Amino acid sequence: MPTSPCRARHLIEAKEAKVVKRTPYTIRLTNDSTENVQPVTLGVDAGHAHIGLSASTEKEELYSAVVKTRTDVHELMVERRSLRSDRRKRKTRYRAPRFSNRKRPEGWLTPTMECGIRTHESVIADVYKILPISKIIVETASFDIQKAKYPEIEGKEYLNGETKGYKNTKRYVKARDGYKCRNCGSKKELEVHHRRPRSKGGSDRPGNLITLCHECHTDYHDGKIKLHTGKPDLTSFKAMTAMNTMRWFLLDRLSARYSDVSNTYGYLTDWTRNELRLEKDHHIDAFCIAGNTEAIRTDVVYDIRKVRSHNRKLHKEKLRKGGKRQANQAPRFVKGFKLSDKVLYNGKEGTVTARKSDGRLNIRYSDNSLDKYISMKKVRLLEHPNTRIYTRRIPNSAPTQG
Repeated sequence: MPTSPCRARHLIEAKEAKVVKRTPYTIRLTNDSTENVQPVTLGVDAGHAHIGLSASTEKEELYSAVVKTRTDVHELMVERRSLRSDRRKRKTRYRAPRFSNRKRPEGWLTPTMECGIRTHESVIADVYKILPISKIIVETASFDIQKAKYPEIEGKEYLNGETKGYKNTKRYVKARDGYKCRNCGSKKELEVHHRRPRSKGGSDRPGNLITLCHECHTDYHDGKIKLHTGKPDLTSFKAMTAMNTMRWFLLDRLSARYSDVSNTYGYLTDWTRNELRLEKDHHIDAFCIAGNTEAIRTDVVYDIRKVRSHNRKLHKEKLRKGGKRQANQAPRFVKGFKLSDKVLYNGKEGTVTARKSDGRLNIRYSDNSLDKYISMKKVRLLEHPNTRIYTRRIPNSAPTQG
């Protein structure tokens, strides 16, 4: 169980414990302990872009963190699809199409949602490594997208959407625009255009679609013309849609892996937070989800950022001078340092953001300041990160007792 810094120091000096992790600072006893452990509940505020974690006993909160998930998976998949398509076109030998590998297995999820669920699993597993978690409570939030679009909607109005009576969204968009091009007014060869491309987060909602003729559509993508059709509706509900799908998959995977897993709902979390008069934040929601409302809150919260572990792109998109293809990846270690390493320089802890082959580093600190071209000989390595980067921060409010 967690102990005081003073006792931890004495245990290490007596060689009764050893340091196994620096962030969060974790020690492990070298001898087996016969003492009983207290029940620890882990509250998980599941989310698309951020995850809240809070582990607590009945008396105190032991661990609190906010995890920022990866949001670049969709863009990387679109880029990979483009590169693979170009590579197939360059093949001189004909290869018959294969359709046997197109079938999706049962339980298949999109790469974005699969990455989100695996991130939830990995950060929960990290907490299990440092604390004897006895119970997990996950908030499986359900989002009403129609209510988010139209707050006044109720009853039968749910059955009367804007595309009702049309075969598909394209038909509705063309009818809405009067079956003519929004740019030149032509009524020939009409096509539907995404104002914000799907590769950049654009949706298939009617507010992001307009009608263009084939000529204007082609000229716009070739950069020959600019469209003057007003501002598009860039409201996106992808995060809500993803969470509506992910929540049950996440709960099933956690239940198969851990013994005591249960779920709660967003309205209960909101009620508890208002009763305790706490501000809205992911780690605070996780504290409310855990249910130990009388526990003394911790004064340290960890900001965790999920990063890409390795660049697996085979080649750069454009050839360098000389026309020679090179692997699009830097060596993992350069003279013992790698990107995102935690280092100490001039008494300040920072993160390595760039490395030079001549033995110099760029170091960024928690206040966003940057030191450039620092010799590696003047820097002390603190720890190598994995795919998660930890930053310690102090909440604005002092720890309170609910």
